[in-house]
Amino acid sequence: MVIKRKALGKGLSALITEELEKIDENSIVNINLDLIVPNPMQPRKSVDDEKIDELSKSIERHGVIQPIIVKKVDDYYQIIAGERRWKASRKAGLKEIPSIVRDIGNRSQEEMALTENIQREDLNSIDEALAYRVLMERYDITQEEVSDIVGKSRVYVTNILRLLKLPPYVQQYIVEGVISAGHGKVLIGLGDKEIKDITKLIIEKHLSVRETENIVKSLKEGKKSGKKRIKKKMKEANIMHIEETLSEELGTKVDILKSRKSGKIQLFFSDDEDLSRIIGIISDKF
Repeated sequence: MVIKRKALGKGLSALITEELEKIDENSIVNINLDLIVPNPMQPRKSVDDEKIDELSKSIERHGVIQPIIVKKVDDYYQIIAGERRWKASRKAGLKEIPSIVRDIGNRSQEEMALTENIQREDLNSIDEALAYRVLMERYDITQEEVSDIVGKSRVYVTNILRLLKLPPYVQQYIVEGVISAGHGKVLIGLGDKEIKDITKLIIEKHLSVRETENIVKSLKEGKKSGKKRIKKKMKEANIMHIEETLSEELGTKVDILKSRKSGKIQLFFSDDEDLSRIIGIISDKF
C-alpha cells in the first residue's frame, strides 16, 4: 500500500504540478536497484548511517512503504526523491524497489529533492543553506521565492543563509554537531580571531547559546567603550592644544573644562595687576 504524502508547504503547489503531488498507484514500477543512480544535485551532503540502519530494518520487516521518484537518464534511472530509501533498500538486500518514473525539468527535480529532504528529516543547517543557495544562484530567484518553495518564512531562510558567512571550519563544526547553528548565528559578524577564540571556548567549556551570546555582547560593549575612550582622548588632545595657544597669548595658565553639553575656561592670575594685564590683552584681541 502507498501512503499519501503530506502537503509539502504553502506556495509549493505553484512550482510543482498537481500531477507530481499525487501518487498514481497504477504508475508504480519495480526497478532493479543496480539500474538506479543517486542525484548529483542532492542537497544532503552528510547522511546519518544510524538512521539508514533503522530504515533498513524497517524495510526488511515491512518493505518499502512509499515509492522513490526517479527520472530516466540514458540506460539508468536517476533519483529525484528518496535516496535514503534507496540506500536502505540496498542495505536490506532488496533487488528491486518500487519507483515512479517522472519526466520533469531540472528545476523541478532540484525543488522536489530539496523539499523531500527538508519535510521528511531536518537537514543540518549548513546543508540546508547550501541547498537554498543552489536554487537562488542556479535559477536567479530571491530569498522570498525560496521561502515559498520550501514553506519557510523569509526571515528563517535569511538567517540560515547567513551561516554561510562563517569560516569553513565553523561550518564543518555545525555539520558535525560539534556546535549548533544557534552558536553559529551568534558568531556571525565577528572578526576571524574572535570567531576562532570563541568557537574554541564553546567547545572546551561546553557553552550554551545564551552563554555565548553574553560573551559576544560583552565583547561588543568593550569595543564600544574602547572607541569612546579613544574619542575622549582625541578631544582632550584638541583641548590641550587650545589651552597651550591661549596660555602663550595671555601669558598665564589656562584650563578648559568640558562636560558633555557645556564647559568653562579658567584663567589664572597672581594679583590685580596681572588680572588687568590679561583683560587688556583680551580686549585688544576682541
